Amino acid sequence: MPSKVIVGAQWGDEGKGKIIDILASQADLVVRSQGGSNAGHTIVVDNETYKLHLIPSGILYPNTLCIIGNGVVVDPKTLLQEIEMLKSRNIFNAQLKIDARAHVVMPYHVVLDELSEIARGKSEIGTTKRGIGPCYMDKAERSGIRMCDFINKDIFEQKVREIISNKNQIIEKVYGGRPLDPDAIIEEYTGYGKLLAKYVSDTTIDIYNAIKEDKNVVFEGAQGTLLDLDVGTYPYVTSSHPISGGVCVGAGIGPTLIDECIGIAKAYTTRVGKGPFPTELHGEIGDRIRTAGSEYGTTTGRPRRCGWFDAVIVRYSVRINGLTSLAINKLDVLSGLEKIKICTAYKLDGKIISEFPADLNDLSRCVPVYEEFEGFHGDISNIKKYEDLPENAKKYLEAIERECGCKISAIGVGPERTQSIDKY
Repeated sequence: MPSKVIVGAQWGDEGKGKIIDILASQADLVVRSQGGSNAGHTIVVDNETYKLHLIPSGILYPNTLCIIGNGVVVDPKTLLQEIEMLKSRNIFNAQLKIDARAHVVMPYHVVLDELSEIARGKSEIGTTKRGIGPCYMDKAERSGIRMCDFINKDIFEQKVREIISNKNQIIEKVYGGRPLDPDAIIEEYTGYGKLLAKYVSDTTIDIYNAIKEDKNVVFEGAQGTLLDLDVGTYPYVTSSHPISGGVCVGAGIGPTLIDECIGIAKAYTTRVGKGPFPTELHGEIGDRIRTAGSEYGTTTGRPRRCGWFDAVIVRYSVRINGLTSLAINKLDVLSGLEKIKICTAYKLDGKIISEFPADLNDLSRCVPVYEEFEGFHGDISNIKKYEDLPENAKKYLEAIERECGCKISAIGVGPERTQSIDKY
């Protein structure tokens, strides 16, 4: 396999968990490299649904080591709840490691996240209010708490007292909020640190050695390319780098150690939160796709905005990530529609453009240029071979390959790990 990076090729929620779960069956390591509990992967196995937020999707395989890399921000409380959930379902076998350099999401991050969103009013970004952005802010400001600090009682207490003294000034004087009690936080979170200490180590060594020993390593992406802090639809983005380049920083490896980069996309497009969405569907078809695709957030439960497949976006993802192939999920959701469409370009102020614009003011004025296809019908959820798909479905997929400039290596036709077709 050797080392494969899995990234979202749209605005996240593309079904990465399912693809990672399939690849993890052959993987020695599955590594999460960015984001926090604001992300979520849903995996369905034998009609059992597992919703993961921090632990990599490979956790369902007892012989696969799962690593939370240095680029992840870890909410200890959420992580421990996730571990307990897996233990209660006889899944968790302690095959988990957390990098000592990963930063810790603290209660003041959550409070500040919520207060800052309220203060923005109508200009709110639409964060999950789980403290992710403020934690990354502290990391960049060099005032954060890392896992190695977190599991050292004395250092942790000293840092918390210093930080909360400053944070309370902001909470009270800037936002008019209630100050936090450092003693209560120290007592609660010291307990979490004791429980997590056994998982903490320098995971960059494990990853490097595994690759050098030709073991199979899967790097698990969270969110999607259009949510990247630098190259996404700023400011409606996450606070980390969910692109392939972010994997190198967030897992502590060099780019020459990556063999493949697979982009995950739906057969249509979805988005959560605010921001321009050129192919968004308002009305019956959009509602039908949302219902058929169960398009509600894994982490927040928020309904997702739905639209036609946007090849401009995915073409952009192919270029930004250096994708070697695409996996197209939820093709089955489109079954039964009389017509299906692909956005092949935008019309901006009367001019046709084929590349994704950097300026959101431009993107908000973009009108999609569509290629229309005859729909396909029937239940395709049990099809195992590409050649057995309806002809109109194959024509649709071939058009996606052509417009995005990237081959399709896998097609998802249902939520189960077995409902996937290898194209090559």
